[in-house]
Amino acid sequence: MANHTASGSVLADMDNTPAHEPAADARATGGDWPAVSVVMPVRNEERHLGSAVRGVLAQDYPGEMELILAIGPSHDRTAEIAAELAVADRRIRVIENPAGKTPAGLNAGLAAARHGIIVRVDGHGILSDGYIRTAVTVLEETSAANVGGIMHAEGTTDFERAVASTYGSKLGLGGSRFHIGGDAGPADTVYLGVFRRDVLERLGGFDEHFARAQDWELNYRIRAAGERVWFTPDLVVTYRPRPDITALARQFFRTGQWRREVVRKYPDTASARYLAAPGVVTAVGVGAVAGVAAALGAPAWLSLGWLAPLGYMAGVGAASVVVGRGLPARARLWLPAVLATVHLSWGVGFLLGARVPAGTTATAPSATR
Repeated sequence: MANHTASGSVLADMDNTPAHEPAADARATGGDWPAVSVVMPVRNEERHLGSAVRGVLAQDYPGEMELILAIGPSHDRTAEIAAELAVADRRIRVIENPAGKTPAGLNAGLAAARHGIIVRVDGHGILSDGYIRTAVTVLEETSAANVGGIMHAEGTTDFERAVASTYGSKLGLGGSRFHIGGDAGPADTVYLGVFRRDVLERLGGFDEHFARAQDWELNYRIRAAGERVWFTPDLVVTYRPRPDITALARQFFRTGQWRREVVRKYPDTASARYLAAPGVVTAVGVGAVAGVAAALGAPAWLSLGWLAPLGYMAGVGAASVVVGRGLPARARLWLPAVLATVHLSWGVGFLLGARVPAGTTATAPSATR
C-alpha cells in the first residue's frame, strides 16, 4: 500500500484465509458477480455499529463478500461489539486502526481486503436493500472508478429530525446531489463510494493528511487522473445525525476546517456553495462589531452593521419554516438553532482552517505499493 497506509493487525479472522489475493482473482464465486470487500472504519460507534453491520450482512449480494471492521481507539464498547459480531459471522474480520483516523482505517482496510471492489461504509450508516448489487452493476455499466448515491439523514429524536431535514435541504447544506437527490451522471464527489481497487491502489489510497474531507480529496484525484466519479440516486445510505447541538457544532467546525484545507491544496475546488458559509460569518461578525462600535461612540452610521446579523437571523427564521414542513412541532423548534449551528460552525472552521504543523505540506499519496 502507499506511504499513507496505517498498519492493521487482525484481531478476529474466522475463516483463516490469506489476508490478500490479487484483484484479478475476484470472480471466484457467485457466477459473474465479482467479489467485494466492504471496509468500515469505526470509532466510538457503540450506538450504531450493530445496525450498520446488519445492513451490510443483509445485502443478499450474489457474489462473495467480506466485511472488514477497522477499529480505532474507542471510549465505549465498540471493540467488544465488533469482536462479538466477528464471532457470529465468518464474513466479518476485525483489524486495528491505531491512529483512529478515518483515512487511516480505510487504508488499513484496503490493505487487508481480498477483493477487487471496495465498498466504503461508515459505522453510523445503514445500506439500503440491494445497495451493493446496484453499485456493482452501475460500476460496470459506467466504467467509473467510484460510484455513490444519496446520504439519507434520518433521526430518531426531535433534535436529530431537525438535523436530518437540514441535511436534505438546499437551505441547509447547499444542495449537493448526494444530499437532495438528482439525475444520475458524473459528479465531483459522492457519499461514501464503491471503488475499483486497482484505481485506489494506483492513486495511493486515501491521503491520511486529511482527517476530514478525505472523500472530497480522493475524488478530486480520481477525476484528475482521467477516471470517472458517478452519482446515482438508486443508491441510498441511511445516515444517523449527531445527537446534540455540541456534537453538531464540533462536526461542522471540523468539516469547515478540512474543506478549507482541500481548497488550499486544490484552489480550483473553491465554489460559491462552499464559500457561502464563511461569507455569512464574515458579514455577521463585521456587522456586529460595527454595531457595537456605534453604541460605544463611533460614528452613528456604523449602527447599520446590525442589519447583517439581524438579517441573517430573519433569514434563518424564514428558512426554518420552509425546511420544517412536515416535521413534528418540537423538531421545528430546533430548526433555527440547527441551521445557524451548521452554517456558522462550518464558516468559522473554514475561516480558521485546519491546524497543519509548520513546515507540513499536504501531498498526494504515493502511487506505489
